[in-house]
Amino acid sequence: MQTPESLSRTRWLVLTALFIALGVVLPIGFHSFSVLAGRMFLPMHIPVLIAGLFLGRSSGLLVGLVCPLLSFLLTGMPPPDKVLTMTLELPLYGLAGGIAYRSLRIPLVVSLLIALTVGRLAYAFGLVVIGQFLDLPFTPIQFLQYSTIVGIWGIILQFVIIPPVVKGLEKIRR
Repeated sequence: MQTPESLSRTRWLVLTALFIALGVVLPIGFHSFSVLAGRMFLPMHIPVLIAGLFLGRSSGLLVGLVCPLLSFLLTGMPPPDKVLTMTLELPLYGLAGGIAYRSLRIPLVVSLLIALTVGRLAYAFGLVVIGQFLDLPFTPIQFLQYSTIVGIWGIILQFVIIPPVVKGLEKIRR
């Protein structure tokens, strides 16, 4: 397990578990306002991205892998048809964000953009693979366009919230 240089292994584990918990609880809060709120604001993505950017690639990968599966088992969200693709997308968000920001030292906002791009490409790949087994009514490109349009508020929210949260957590850590 890779931990940032200034965190003990125990603190890293506790924070990773906290981000997993947030990845399950945040969507519940958003869905309580509207069925579409989760698809619009992408609340499960936020703790995954923060974990990867703040704690590094191992935490981001783990949080991204566990959140959709645990959330589905505990709450039934995301819906069954989205669990597989989100289980591809979210770990790659955390992994790519952690590699870009923590390992390669790419600026935070650019690292966030890289993470979002890598995750969305994985989501499209998942749709192509799943589309071979299911008769999807649209192509992965059409779905990505639709999901980006629907999720634009979530993407904007991620760029507004995540950089200051990560920077604030870094200040606290010092």
